[in-house]
Amino acid sequence: MPPSPQSPPDCTEDTLFGGRLICRQHRDGYRFSVDAVLAAHFVAPRAGQRVLDLGCGCGVIGLLLAHRYPDIGVECLEIQEDLADLAEDNGRRNNLGDRFRVVRGDVRDPGRWIAPESHDWVVCNPPYRGLDTGRVNRSDQAARARHELHGSIDDFVRGAAFAVRNRGRVVFIYPAARSVALLAALRSHRLAAKRLQPVYSYPGAETAVLVLVEAVKNGGEQVDLLAPFFIHAVRNGDYSQAMHDLYEENSCWPR
Repeated sequence: MPPSPQSPPDCTEDTLFGGRLICRQHRDGYRFSVDAVLAAHFVAPRAGQRVLDLGCGCGVIGLLLAHRYPDIGVECLEIQEDLADLAEDNGRRNNLGDRFRVVRGDVRDPGRWIAPESHDWVVCNPPYRGLDTGRVNRSDQAARARHELHGSIDDFVRGAAFAVRNRGRVVFIYPAARSVALLAALRSHRLAAKRLQPVYSYPGAETAVLVLVEAVKNGGEQVDLLAPFFIHAVRNGDYSQAMHDLYEENSCWPR
């Protein structure tokens, strides 16, 4: 089915890379932010490889990867039907064809939807908040994307470990304050952290707000702790040059 010529009233049509990539989002639902852009750029697939995005939302991470790497295949797993529909439509609008596939399914039962060890990379921007962190509207799209209503961090890590091949790589972005839980889950599922990138709001901030982790299935113990990444140039200011660079089509994360 071809995409409709105009976005429906409940959606906005946003663009990246100077308008060369289109990403429709629900106006009042869950909307992607810089964490998705950061996670997408932390992945570095080679030609012919397959990437899985666990909990893809509107599909923005997969869209970014498929656009920047025209020789890879991207699969996206999403449990919310309305978001899965949106991700599929975004794939069609960007003419990604069979390289971009959306699967409707639950990360807590990965074997029902995904073949074991079938991907070279798995990337995940999981829900950040536990069920005990404030009131949660269980029928709200954004709440379901932000709170662990459809799986804990251990569920998402277990799903990543199931889907990635031996010696393949997984990338997670997560609140720095909860990094112990992420690292413990990775270790328990034989995913060895290889690169850790602390992300700060601005230079001089006392603590990191996010952490990016790249891990290898059945990897060794050596890990590289990278220099801080700053989202903003100054407190309450514009994006840093490094953040601006991630919105350029040919940008890549320093490796």
